[in-house]
Amino acid sequence: MRSPGTVVTLAILLCDTALAASQAADADRQAQHYFEEGEKAIAENRLDAASQAYEKLAQIDPKVPEVRAKLGLLYYMQSRCAEAVPQLRTAVQLKPGLPDAGTLLAICYAELSRYSEALPGLENAFAHSPDAKLRRLTGLQLLRSYIGLGRKEKAVQVALELSHLYPDDPEILYDTGHLFGDLAYSSMKRLAAVAPDSVWVLEASGEKYEAQGAYEAAIVQYRKVIALEPARPDIHFRLGHALLATTGARDQFAEALGEFQKEYELSGSKSAAYEIGEIYRKKGQSEKARQYFALAIKDQPDFEEAQLGLARALLQLDQPAQALPHLQQALKVNPDNDVSHYQMAQVYSALGNTAAKAQELQEFQRLRQVKQAQQALLSQGQFQVSDVTRQTLDAPAK
Repeated sequence: MRSPGTVVTLAILLCDTALAASQAADADRQAQHYFEEGEKAIAENRLDAASQAYEKLAQIDPKVPEVRAKLGLLYYMQSRCAEAVPQLRTAVQLKPGLPDAGTLLAICYAELSRYSEALPGLENAFAHSPDAKLRRLTGLQLLRSYIGLGRKEKAVQVALELSHLYPDDPEILYDTGHLFGDLAYSSMKRLAAVAPDSVWVLEASGEKYEAQGAYEAAIVQYRKVIALEPARPDIHFRLGHALLATTGARDQFAEALGEFQKEYELSGSKSAAYEIGEIYRKKGQSEKARQYFALAIKDQPDFEEAQLGLARALLQLDQPAQALPHLQQALKVNPDNDVSHYQMAQVYSALGNTAAKAQELQEFQRLRQVKQAQQALLSQGQFQVSDVTRQTLDAPAK
């Protein structure tokens, strides 16, 4: 038989247990309420309300890793990375294998310029994440982290891979363009310091002037290079290109032609052959143009501008059927060239195919609008010298 004291003790214990169970039930109900409230707010894009709900969830039970991770994600989405870090760090400590929590923590470290702490997570995610969007994001943050740490070689490797994986991504193009531009500037600055009187500096100076549209200054620099090294590869081509861009009293076509011919004799340059053909085409000497364009595409069928130039020369010679395959090849290389579509319309017109002509003209008009928008953007500054003279319309298209 139990003593009265024992009965009282058991009664107290039972009351405590019942109270604890009641409190646990209340906590469960509160947790469920805040969870539903938070998820509803997320669905409605009310991130402040969602954060508040998950903060209350975290207070109810601070050791639930999924709650901490979700709260960290919400803070990140609100650009509150400093607050996201402790939440995500706790989530990873509580559950090291929690999907993507470590990656998001690394991204937040990068956003806070804590690059050394960010690197392990970013490197792992960029190398192994199966999610294309997450890999893109971690790649960008990894690129910026390497740059921030001064590890340019690693940054270049990531930039090249990002450019391969996402070739048309505007943000990636912007970031990689900045990196390569900075590296080019640093290299040129170093070159001028270590070899100020070299042909390399003179040629780089000429290319800089040419890229800026200061063609007369570029010509001066290129002529200095030729005076030092008359047989230097590509220099007669560069001089010819700069001469073509000038206007004034000189016969720039005759001078440029002479330089391109010297380049072709010295190196057999396909680009020089193309430029010779283009000068002859513009002068109306279509047969000579055809010959040089043919030399330019020999063993180089993907030379788009030369294929297009050859087609135009053949059109001038009233040979539209022979021009057709060259235009088809040019469009295979670059389907978005408005000039190729316009010339294709001329070929179809000459061949009597009015339906195909109309279709090509429609595509020409669409692409010309795109090009005009691009040119408006690029007119803010040139970034590099041209490789060869681009094919353009000889007269305004109607």
